[in-house]
Formats: sequence, C-alpha cells, structure tokens
Amino acid sequence: MAVATRPTTRSGRGYPDLREHLDALDRAGLLVRVRRPMLAETEIHPLVRWQYRGGLPEEDWRAFLFEDVRTVKGGASPFRVGVGVLAASKYVYATGLGCKPEEIASRWEHALANRIAPTIVEDGPVHEEVHMGDALLAKGGTAEFPIPISTPGFDNGPYTTCTHWFTKDPETGVRNQGNYRGQIKSPTRIGIFPSGLGQDVYIHWQKARKKGQHLPAALVIGGPPVVSYAAVQKVPYGIDELSIASGLAGEPIRLVRCKTVPLEVPADAEIVFEGYINTQELEEEGPFGESHGYMHPRQLNPFFEITAITHRKDAIWVSFISQVTPSESSVIKKVAYEPIFTQHLRQTCNIRSVKRVVMHEPLTNLRKLIVIQMANGAREAEIWRALRAASSFNQGVGKVCVAVDEDIDPEDATALWWAVCYRSRPAQDVEITGHLEKGHAPPFRGTGIEQAAEGRDVVGHGDPADDSGMLINACLKEPWPPISLPTKEHMENALRIWNELGLPKVRPQLPWYGYSLGQWDEELEEEARLALRGEHFVTGEKTARRRVKLSDTRAARPDAFIGTDPVPGTPVDPRAAEHGPGGPGYDDEAPREVPNDDGM
Repeated sequence: MAVATRPTTRSGRGYPDLREHLDALDRAGLLVRVRRPMLAETEIHPLVRWQYRGGLPEEDWRAFLFEDVRTVKGGASPFRVGVGVLAASKYVYATGLGCKPEEIASRWEHALANRIAPTIVEDGPVHEEVHMGDALLAKGGTAEFPIPISTPGFDNGPYTTCTHWFTKDPETGVRNQGNYRGQIKSPTRIGIFPSGLGQDVYIHWQKARKKGQHLPAALVIGGPPVVSYAAVQKVPYGIDELSIASGLAGEPIRLVRCKTVPLEVPADAEIVFEGYINTQELEEEGPFGESHGYMHPRQLNPFFEITAITHRKDAIWVSFISQVTPSESSVIKKVAYEPIFTQHLRQTCNIRSVKRVVMHEPLTNLRKLIVIQMANGAREAEIWRALRAASSFNQGVGKVCVAVDEDIDPEDATALWWAVCYRSRPAQDVEITGHLEKGHAPPFRGTGIEQAAEGRDVVGHGDPADDSGMLINACLKEPWPPISLPTKEHMENALRIWNELGLPKVRPQLPWYGYSLGQWDEELEEEARLALRGEHFVTGEKTARRRVKLSDTRAARPDAFIGTDPVPGTPVDPRAAEHGPGGPGYDDEAPREVPNDDGM
C-alpha cells in the first residue's frame, strides 16, 4: 500500500497535506478520477453512494476526485470536489496516516498518549486568496464553491459535511475542533447543527451567550488528513484535538492566524470560512439526511455569519458522504472510536480482560450496537462491568451491548448471533437497562418552532431519559465441545490444494477450523489421531468392550419414551399415525431376527 510522499523541506512540515494524500491514493489504486462533467446538486453523492449500497466489499470502496464539476446556477466550476478521499474505507484512512490498516489502532493509542502542541507560522497556502471587507462577495461568497447536495430529493439545499468548526472556550481559551453539518443559507450565512450529544461547540456557544458575545468560529475544509481524523473523534472536554492531530503526525501541525477572528487554522487547508456564530437569535435549520439513516427534521439552531473567506487558488472542496451507514462518515469515526472505546474500558475502567471493542456499522451507525470481545476465562463480574461501562460511555451509545469470547469475530454479525443463540441463557444472561437517552436518532418531537413554543432547549436537543437498553453476556460459562470443523493443519493443507486447483479466491471467516473449547479429553484426542492413521477399528474394539446391557440403562424403565410413540396425553394426528409404527401394514409384518455380533 502506498503512503503519502514525505513533503519537501521547503514546505516546512513532514506530514502530508490533502494533495499529497491524493497522490498517495492514486499510486495505491484507491482513487477514482472522474473527468466527465458532474452536477454537484444531483450526481456526485448518488454516484459515490453506490459503492456502499451496491454490495461491494470494503476492499473495493474508493476515494473519488471529481475534476469537472458543474452547478445548476453557476455552470462549470474552477474547483474540484473530493468525496471519500479521507475515509472511504479503512485502506484510504490508513493511507492518510501512512500506515497499514492493522496499525491504525496503535497509531491512535500512541497519539492519545503523546499529544503535541501545534505551532503558529506567519503564512500558508490557505491565504493564497483572501476575500474580506468590501471584497467579501467579489467571487460570490459561498456560491463560489461547487458544494454537493448530500441527499438529492430530500435535502433543502447544499450542506457542508466535511467542515471542521474551530472555536475556543470563551473562558479558558482552549481550542476545539468538531465536525458538524452546515446549511448553506446565503452567500454569507451558514446554519450550524451543534447537536446536544456532548459537543464542545455547544458549550462554547452557551458561554459566549452568557457573556453577551457572539462566538468566533472558523470552518476549515480540506485540511491535512490527520486534522480531519482528530476533528471527528470524541475526546474529553478541554483537550485540543489539534494536539492529537499533531500526535498522529508526529510533529506540530502548522497553523496560521485568521484574518478577521481571534482563531488559528491549518496553514495547509484548502478553504476557510471565518466569522461569528450568532448567540442572540436562532433560525430553522434542516431537514438533512443524517447518519442514523433517516432525515433529521427541521429544528431551531444557531447560524454563522461570514466575515472572510480564504482559500488556495485551485482549491479542492472536500465533502463527506454520510447518511445511511456504512459511509465515509462512519468509517472515519469507527477506526478511531473503537481503540478509544477499548482504551476507556481497559485503562480508565481497569477491565484488563477486554480485548477489543467493535461498534457495529451497517445501518446501525456505530452507536447502537456495541460488541465487546473478552479474554478467554474472563470472570463473569468483569464481563458485566465491561457491559455496563460500555453502555454508559457516551450519550446515545450502547443501546445493545454484547460480550463475546475471543473465538468470536466481533465484526461478523452472523458469528455474533451464533454466540447469542448458543452461549447465552436469556433469563440469566440478559439485562434490560432503563433511563437512557435515545441520542442521535428518531423519533423526533416537533419542529424547531414548536419546540421553542414549548420552552424546550432547542439548541441542546436534550432528550428525556425514557429509552432502554439491553446487555447480553454471550460468553461461555463452562467448558464446551470443540467446534465441528477440521483442525487448523488440515484446513491449511486443503487451502493449498484449493489454490493449486485455481478455484475462486476464498475469504476465510471465523471459525474456519475446529478447536477445543475445553470439553475434550486425551482419550477423544487419541481416537481422532487413530482415525487419521486408519486405525479406527481400535476405537471400535474399545467400544465393544464397554458395551452395556439395555436393562441397565434408563431406556429399560417402563415409562421410558422410545421411538415415535407419543408422550402420554399428547393429541395424535390420525393422518400421521397412518404412516407411523402401528399403522396400516405394520401389524402384518413378520418379526425380524436381530444379529448379535459378539456372541451374546
């Protein structure tokens, strides 16, 4: 897999910007360049959507760069549009980090433990063009850019999706970066959906409102990939995501000062909108197709008023494809959410038997179904601690939490159900929890205007604790028989033969070989070895020596149920009785001799 070329010394940085990342994707065969004309409003997102709704495996999901973009009003645009370029798949994401997919978790663990403060430089490519003051609308403001519509036929306009909102705590000055949708409302006004799910920008907005000030903000589009990877993650309040991005990069992220607001933004970004989020008035915002898989209704939300637009001369507009999962929006969160979740359970909660956390992605959007893989032999008390901690880690996350053993692939929904069906006893191993918030999901209660009339916190979108959840312990509680598949050595040998025969390439799925789960002793192991040497008659001789009289077994009891005779009191279907023992033809059948092979 190709990784981004290390930038030249002249750039002043050692981490890739968006363009160097696109070059790396191109070399790796992960980038589709679309050179035919494409309409931003109706064609771009539906085209990329097909790779997620068309049954393609993740290995075939690609980043798309549209090089001839048109808009219905403005015609041909001088700017390109990238969709899926940051996290169309874990392979695209890993390219942005310069590592292999299996190294993503360790890269995140290192970055979280080794944060690096960003650095401020005097100038950068993002200031190649500056529109502000009387020249703010010289190129049309927001209309200068070909912003795609995400859900054509339902969205009420283009929305910014890969836009990282930079703000500072009005009291402490600590920076925050978060990714929230933005409704394009005019050449100088963008609606913001801050949500109420613990988003730091909402806290900043409330603090600024109490001070009687509007909140300075900057929307960053197309920053270095590590900045995007950090901006979408859930980290504790007060931690600057740029310090995590710098940790991922291994060096300080270069920032430049904004032109009209007291903030700093990545020097190598493609586009930045500067301005203020109004804290005195709200506007209706939405509806918009959201990651929970439904159209999020119109609600009252703050709005952002632009004071400056800066960008590279040949800027690339970057758009996340979100809505129904899987999508780029879910992939970019999943690959880091999971190690952060695992770290929380293992380190913060000190549950060392947790091996891995997987957040189910297709349709459920990561938040609702959490699978916790536990170490073999984990104590039951630890399993329940892990389940309860997972269900309360974040608001709206962990409605259904399932604990499984190491031999269960937590990413395989079929294997998950296999564990639930066979290894859990619902009466003992399922706990229904109450007093949860439903989080980022329908049903929705009224429009923004209706919420305001009822006096509800329409910006916070706080939900009552009236939802419930389910915790399932699907781990083994005692030794079980082996998995009934050939052992590993025989399956590996068969795979070599399969490949020699030129048969279709296989994708091994756990379990693909048999293994013991504890209920298997040396005698049974020896019998299996004898069978492989063709000496199974030895086992037959042993079982003959151990033969027992039927009269010594429970089957000889007068009330024993043998064969197809019904249990007393069971209604008999006459039609079935005709074809069973005792039916027509059976009474006249002559008794048969039963051979005795041992002379008894």
